[in-house]
Amino acid sequence: MEVVWKSIVSFLMGAIPFAKLAMLGTGVDITKVGSRNPGFNNVRRVGYPGRAAFTLIGDILKGSVALLLLGRSWLFGVAAVAGHCWSPFLAFNGGKGVATTVGVLLVLEPKITIACLPLYPLLRFFGRKMGWNQEGAIASLSTMLVIAASVLALRGIESGIFAFVLFVIVVVRHKSNLQEIMGKKRG
Repeated sequence: MEVVWKSIVSFLMGAIPFAKLAMLGTGVDITKVGSRNPGFNNVRRVGYPGRAAFTLIGDILKGSVALLLLGRSWLFGVAAVAGHCWSPFLAFNGGKGVATTVGVLLVLEPKITIACLPLYPLLRFFGRKMGWNQEGAIASLSTMLVIAASVLALRGIESGIFAFVLFVIVVVRHKSNLQEIMGKKRG
């Protein structure tokens, strides 16, 4: 029973919409402007870099703090990321899950995560220079895939499966980005 309530608490911690909190006092509903995604990149894109930083830090920390308070469990990590992606505070909509996944991975697999994270800005930079469509999504998904594969290779099947569950959640939340990359209309 303890695992169930801790999973629920972890889900609710993950569900805290830091992008919405960051925009308090601006009169801007982040879920109605830009990409309408309640996450760091959308807050930054609509012109609020300081509030975007708050969003990014909050989204990373809620993944980390949930595990530090409730226990270092992959199950609680998945619950926190799922809460971010399908927040009951946002009518079961939410962000794309990358920052919260990073927060979870920094607690569960810090060495692997820290070693792999430089791939993200490198791919963003390279993608911008090459004119990639959706370079942010490509960088995010590639980095998450490398982390998940590294966890599987270095930590074994159980941790690897959970790392890939986190990766699949991030992929699902990037569906529209993937459709755009593949040249299909958003739907």
